[in-house]
Amino acid sequence: MQVSEKSNSENLSTNLIVQDSQILSPTFDSKNPPNPQLIDACVHCGFCLSTCPSYRVIGKETDSPRGRIYLMDGINEGEIPLSPAIAQHFDSCLGCLACVTTCPSGVQYDRLIETTRAQMERNHPRSLPEKLLRQFIFSTFPYPNRLRVLLAPLLAYQKLGLQRLLRSTSWIEKFLPKQVAAMESVLPELTTQSFQDTFPEVIPAKGTKRYRVGMILGCVQRVFLPEVNNATVRVLTANGCEVVIPKLQGCCGALSHHQGQEAQTLELVKQTIDVFADLNLDAVLINASGCGHTLKEYGHILKDDLEYAEKAKEFSGRVKDVQEFLDRVGLTAKLSPLQEQPLAIAYQDACHMLHGQKISLEPRHLLRQIPNVQLRESVDAALCCGSAGIYNILQPEVGDELGEMKVTNLTDTGAQVIASANVGCITQIRKHLKLQNKDVLLMHPMELLDYSIRGQKIK
Repeated sequence: MQVSEKSNSENLSTNLIVQDSQILSPTFDSKNPPNPQLIDACVHCGFCLSTCPSYRVIGKETDSPRGRIYLMDGINEGEIPLSPAIAQHFDSCLGCLACVTTCPSGVQYDRLIETTRAQMERNHPRSLPEKLLRQFIFSTFPYPNRLRVLLAPLLAYQKLGLQRLLRSTSWIEKFLPKQVAAMESVLPELTTQSFQDTFPEVIPAKGTKRYRVGMILGCVQRVFLPEVNNATVRVLTANGCEVVIPKLQGCCGALSHHQGQEAQTLELVKQTIDVFADLNLDAVLINASGCGHTLKEYGHILKDDLEYAEKAKEFSGRVKDVQEFLDRVGLTAKLSPLQEQPLAIAYQDACHMLHGQKISLEPRHLLRQIPNVQLRESVDAALCCGSAGIYNILQPEVGDELGEMKVTNLTDTGAQVIASANVGCITQIRKHLKLQNKDVLLMHPMELLDYSIRGQKIK
């Protein structure tokens, strides 16, 4: 077996293994391949299979954490090529981290899939349509102003009734590429507020100031769900927090990090650290779980950067999910019932909240403080909803099946309201509620607390 190298572009190299058939196949390069020690920690017990959403839907060993670890090891050893057929098994992973929670051996699958995806971005030659789609996503989604330019004509598309017409005739599914149709299917209702950031840089606390906190607006959330950020600010200020919102903040890098876009991730992470530096904050708060997990990983992401390693570690130490923070410091604002009658709420555990940040009790504790609230738990509560960042766009069939299961399980609780704390989960669940004709209200927990604080009723 011969090994050769060639350069595809600056700073990128592709190692090639010459198989017996003399067909060249890409493999991992020498820059941070999946760690053999982490791979060897897997004893292949199979506990991960029952909790893995991709295995649940696809049913193949190679689309499970255990199977992917076998493939990583084989590629490391030069026994398996990083071919399109092999790469698709890594693409099928949602990165939900349920296997990390379940694994009795403590296998750090999150670290393994993280390095594997970075390797794939450097060494796996994707098809032209895949390249174009990914380039489009990563050049628009992490940049709110670019995303707003893209969405401007879609506001007219919605307001003129074209969306309703085309969806009713199934034209979109019939004539658009499935990934484009998937993007359209999770498009929320846009408003003029989606196209502007109206917060001042410092918003004073109401009453006695208890804390000074920074708030991250998110890249997609501030455009798709501006009402969530508005509610979060009102809840924080009502509970004695002075809120600092730096105007130059952008994307936290979560979207890029989860898909192996190393250069973009590093740029966005450093920018975020710099923007929130020297603001004398008690905490940096985030209300989207996928972003929160990555923000807490900054110390790991920049561990080898001589200039930023300590800054990143210090920054991550101050990051808190807003629910985690409020549960720790306590609510001081008076809470009113959302209905005169008991209100049944099903709280949906976002994967990067539950498995990544290990936050589960705190949101429930906050919601139970609202008078007349009854929390209901769904079956398979830890199963991913299928959003997983941009997974429901890149892998729409698997994403749709998981979304359908999630909504069925949540609505089977008989809850009148579903509470979800992640922008991707919200757009995914909202889509499948409509597809199943389920008339159930979907809100972020901060919106529910905001309603309660302001005495607003849910109809």
